[in-house]
Amino acid sequence: MSERQRYLEKLKARKTYYAAAGCSFWVFEEVGLPGAFIEFTEATEPKTLGDAHKAALDPILDAGRIYKEVELS
Repeated sequence: MSERQRYLEKLKARKTYYAAAGCSFWVFEEVGLPGAFIEFTEATEPKTLGDAHKAALDPILDAGRIYKEVELS
């Protein structure tokens, strides 16, 4: 199994984990730079997202950093 395939398998497991925790999980790959990925995780409540980050088997670097959408009206 290639490194890319292993990484994609990890991403599938993360998506399953976050879905079970009440969160959404997306991954994007830069079109012009294959292998450059960015992951996004979202929940309706900051606590839900924070708890999911803290309990993840493969934790993110700074689980305390939670962003909220800025309304541009």
